[in-house]
Amino acid sequence: MGKVLGNNLADHALEQKTEEELWQEYRQNRDPKIRDTFIKQYAPLVKYVAGKVAVGMPHNVEFDDLVGYGTFGLIDAIEKFDTEKNVKFKTYAVTRIRGAIFDELRSIDWVPRSVRQTTREVEESIGSLEAQLGRTATDQEIASSMGMDETEYHKTMMKISGTSILSLNDVWFSGDENDKVSIGDSIESPVSLNPDEIVVKDEIRRVIVEAINELPDKEKKILVLYYYEDLTLKEIGQVLEVTESRVSQLHTKAITRLRSKLTNIRKGII
Repeated sequence: MGKVLGNNLADHALEQKTEEELWQEYRQNRDPKIRDTFIKQYAPLVKYVAGKVAVGMPHNVEFDDLVGYGTFGLIDAIEKFDTEKNVKFKTYAVTRIRGAIFDELRSIDWVPRSVRQTTREVEESIGSLEAQLGRTATDQEIASSMGMDETEYHKTMMKISGTSILSLNDVWFSGDENDKVSIGDSIESPVSLNPDEIVVKDEIRRVIVEAINELPDKEKKILVLYYYEDLTLKEIGQVLEVTESRVSQLHTKAITRLRSKLTNIRKGII
């Protein structure tokens, strides 16, 4: 009885503290109770991120599995969060949660080999064609370069839509284990970076913004509405007055085109 009462009093004491006070205390003693408090508090964030990732996934990918993968990302974020950097925990955690989900999806290789091969072929065709043209290629031009008509090309884009889970926080350049750069990792207090790191990460931001700005207007709008305004594909369809399946197709085209652009830019600057 005394132990139960003591636990209740301890839980009540945690509830009375501000989040900032809890983070300071957790950094000092790594109290499991405080960690569990954070996990419970940010569990809805895991479901939110999992829901965003689930859009366009094949039926064999279970939402509950995505939540489970994301929970490990949340725990990792709690362990590694540095309160001295000018970043809100929610912003930091979203990156870690999404990263954990993507890492697990990649490790289980949920995309059929044939679909992955088709995705590579489309990306390579777009990259090669746009490098030759020096501008954004039209659907007709891409289809023709692949020996397809436009209808077949659109069907192909729908087929590979489940692979377009690229996040703007994904690793863009990866060398060895200690040489990785991502947009999420670049969200740091400027004072924590040395001048060389600042230059490199600013350059990466610049080329990604440049690549996005070169996308067709409607594809660019979808990326902004999906990744920055947090609208669902259905909501984006209502805004743009097109069907949800059309938005899914345009999203896939935007991501495929963006991957190709970034690959070409990376080859030129790295």
